[in-house]
Amino acid sequence: MKYIPSFLISLFILILLTMPSNSFSQRGMKGQGRNNSWNTGAQYNRLYDKKTVETFLGEVTALDTLPPQKGMRGGIHVVLKNDKETISVHLGPSWFLEKQKVKVTISDKIAVTGSRITYQDKPAIIAAEVKKGEELLKLRDENGMPLWSGRK
Repeated sequence: MKYIPSFLISLFILILLTMPSNSFSQRGMKGQGRNNSWNTGAQYNRLYDKKTVETFLGEVTALDTLPPQKGMRGGIHVVLKNDKETISVHLGPSWFLEKQKVKVTISDKIAVTGSRITYQDKPAIIAAEVKKGEELLKLRDENGMPLWSGRK
C-alpha cells in the first residue's frame, strides 16, 4: 500500500470544505433554486386554494412569457376570454411548459381548471390543468402541488 502524505489529505479536505456548498444544497428541481417562487412552499404557490377551484372555458386572447422577476424564474400565462369575463391564467414556469406535449396558442378554445385568486389586485386563476380538445395538460395535482416540484 502506498503512503499518502498527510498534507495531501489535509489539502483535499480543505478543498472540499471550501467549495461553495450552496451550489449543491440550494438547487431545486431542474436547478431552479430553492428560493424560486414557483417552488412548492413559496408564497405564490400558497395562494392556490382547493376551496376556490373552478373551471373556466374561454378563448386564448394573449399568451405571455413573463421574464424572471425578483425571486421567481420566468413563467407563462394566458389571457382567457368568454362572454362573461376576461381573466389571466397562470400556467407555470417556462422551462416546465416547454417540455410538455400539449401547447397552448392564441385563438385556442380551452377549459382551465384551477384556483381563482387575486393577484396584484386583479382576478386570476392558477391553473391545475388545461383541456384543449381531447388533450390534457396537467400542471398540479388534486391538492394544488405543482408537478414541476418533483414531489408526489
